Amino acid sequence: MSVSKNSDIRLLRSEKKSLIAFLSLYIFFAVIILFFIIFLYYNFQEDLMLQKKREFLQDYSKTFILKLKKLHRNFSKTHIYPTDKGVRTAIYDSDKVKIFSLLKEEPKLKKVIYKIGDQIQFVKEPESYYLGAKYVVFEVKDDGIWFKNFVKKVLLFGFPFFIAVVAVGYFLMRLFLRPMRNTVMLLDRFIKDTTHELNTPVSAILANIETIDKDKMDPKNLRKIERVDIAARTISNIYQDLTYLVLNHKIQTSNEKVDMSLLVKKRCEYFGVIAKSKKISFEPDIKDGVYLFVDKNKITKLVDNLISNAIKYNKIKGKIKIILQDGLLVVEDSGIGISEDKLDEIFDRYKRFNDSSGGFGIGLNIVWMIAKEYGLEIKVDSKLNEYTRVSVEW
Repeated sequence: MSVSKNSDIRLLRSEKKSLIAFLSLYIFFAVIILFFIIFLYYNFQEDLMLQKKREFLQDYSKTFILKLKKLHRNFSKTHIYPTDKGVRTAIYDSDKVKIFSLLKEEPKLKKVIYKIGDQIQFVKEPESYYLGAKYVVFEVKDDGIWFKNFVKKVLLFGFPFFIAVVAVGYFLMRLFLRPMRNTVMLLDRFIKDTTHELNTPVSAILANIETIDKDKMDPKNLRKIERVDIAARTISNIYQDLTYLVLNHKIQTSNEKVDMSLLVKKRCEYFGVIAKSKKISFEPDIKDGVYLFVDKNKITKLVDNLISNAIKYNKIKGKIKIILQDGLLVVEDSGIGISEDKLDEIFDRYKRFNDSSGGFGIGLNIVWMIAKEYGLEIKVDSKLNEYTRVSVEW
């Protein structure tokens, strides 16, 4: 898989975080707007329903008030309060005190028509105080048909609208992230081109240093050669990182039973020259006979990056503890440490926490990639200006 294809298919972790954060905020506001629109539409449908009920109750009130007027003028035992099965009524005096009521809900008497519970009430003021009534209240049950139609329309149009809004937000986010994606692709392409130019000179330097008889050299020239050796090993390690980062998808995996005890000892010896330049000492606690079924080159790269980082971010005359046991590898330095709020970001590609030291910010990303491939669990513990401990468990 090429770098460009890899960038198209697999978003970087930082890009995923940006995408999730933006979409979450976008969806949150989209939901608020959607609910506001639904709320307005609900009120509109309710008002429309009340308007229709008002026309019906307005006509009904005329007939009822005529009956109330007749009862008022010919009040006797033979005349009773007019009732209707479909419409319940009540009368209240000018102080809003109940005179007589058949209502299920207590009226408000401040609005002409309104919905209260599952009932609709209409308030009418007669032209005269028949039976002492200042207010006549009419109540009918809300059949809920309008609400069912409202829900159907919301589901029919609201859900597709929400999906469309989310789709537009996702498209816009991808559009906004394109400059960042292009930058990452350019950086990856630069790394790929750089690796081709590094291989030959670095290999030549290391090969020639190995052929030098250091025992016959004077101390002054020996120190110069050691500095060249340190620089070459550092460049070689960076080259190996860049090569793995760009070409890991093309590297054929060949798993085998790897002697981790021997491998870790050799890598400590290899990086000993670089550690010596900062007067850093190793404190190995390596158990013999520890094996792991992995690709040797990949697990070597994982160990190299852990040791390399422990050297880069360590203090002068610092220490590096390396513990190897069955199912556990620990690399702990006495360096600058990492703040707790940054620990979740240390495996992000190109993420650096110290501008004065370190490389491209890809070493721990490679560690994370290899660990993920083999199901290894990585734990990081750190304290500013004291230590950083990386544990790999299997």
